Amino acid sequence: MLVRRFGRPGLLGTMARTAVIAGTATATANALNRRQARNAEQDAEAAAYEQQQVAVAPDQATGLGDQLATLAQLHQAGTLTDAEFAAAKQRLLG
Repeated sequence: MLVRRFGRPGLLGTMARTAVIAGTATATANALNRRQARNAEQDAEAAAYEQQQVAVAPDQATGLGDQLATLAQLHQAGTLTDAEFAAAKQRLLG
């Protein structure tokens, strides 16, 4: 004969429900923290890229030789990859 309990859950049921709620809250908080960290990292990378592009953008006041020398310095310093250097040089030279 099976005895069924009616009314409020027992101590074990309450503990299990509390554990599930706490686990869900922790998982949700961790996911939110990971997403915020990923977004912050992407924003920082985008800001660094924009700053790099401003540094690489040709300045109209300087001559072509100065601009090419600046690009070469940035390339040698490792700021620009080979592809970025080639693209920037191509923009300068037409």
